[in-house]
Amino acid sequence: MMMFDHMYDETENAKVDFFGYASERARYDFAIVYTNRFFGKPLVVCMQTGRSSLLCADDLADTENLQRMFAIGDAEEARELAALLKQRLPLLEFKEQY
Repeated sequence: MMMFDHMYDETENAKVDFFGYASERARYDFAIVYTNRFFGKPLVVCMQTGRSSLLCADDLADTENLQRMFAIGDAEEARELAALLKQRLPLLEFKEQY
């Protein structure tokens, strides 16, 4: 019999924003789920690839990581995405959660 530790089981009403944009090379559709969990970082989901990540505005400085995270083929498109997300994601101060 497998044993596991029950970590949490909570329901939360969350705000979800959907936005899409088209570059010269591709179309992108994203969902941003704002939650009080996970240090306050929203969950950003790319609807084309199904890839997701917890992100805040500070995380957008590393556009190479953003490019890998969402399988974006072009560095310039990753910079464009970072600029768009920066308008939507919060700046967060580090705080203990656990």
